[in-house]
Amino acid sequence: MKIYNHFYEIVIKSFTYLTHAWMQILRRKHVILTLFFSLNFIAATPAIAANLSDDLLKQPATEITVSLGNAANELKFEPNHLEFEAGKRYQLRLTNPSQLKHYFTAKDFADSIWTQKVQAGKVEIKGAIHELELKPGAEAEWVFVPLKSGTYGLRCPILGHTEAGMTGEIVIKN
Repeated sequence: MKIYNHFYEIVIKSFTYLTHAWMQILRRKHVILTLFFSLNFIAATPAIAANLSDDLLKQPATEITVSLGNAANELKFEPNHLEFEAGKRYQLRLTNPSQLKHYFTAKDFADSIWTQKVQAGKVEIKGAIHELELKPGAEAEWVFVPLKSGTYGLRCPILGHTEAGMTGEIVIKN
């Protein structure tokens, strides 16, 4: 009986140790697999974006014009409410007919879109854009595709402009 108890004790302890060891291995493998899949997703994102952009470049852009101020130097966006649909390509034409410089600032909106390009004069800018400054008489073109639905604020952060009403709302719908 003593041998049996001793044998039983060895088996149980071994089983407990092996179970604990296997759980640690599985946890490590789980972490490794999670990292592996995450890295694959991150690595695949540029490829997905490239395929997305190829399809979208074939799509005609819907043109929308926004004036930052007006000839009477009123501090407002015209229009001050913009609506876009996720997955569609847009060309936002920004103009500043006033004698003052203005900003088109909508950081959260900019984070929820894919920017194809921003063009001002003969300069084309690519990459993340959060704010555009338009000097008096300037024009710019922003070509983008909304990706994430939501309601986003628009403003001109120049001292006194936001307070005077140079604000707006941008809505992205699915």
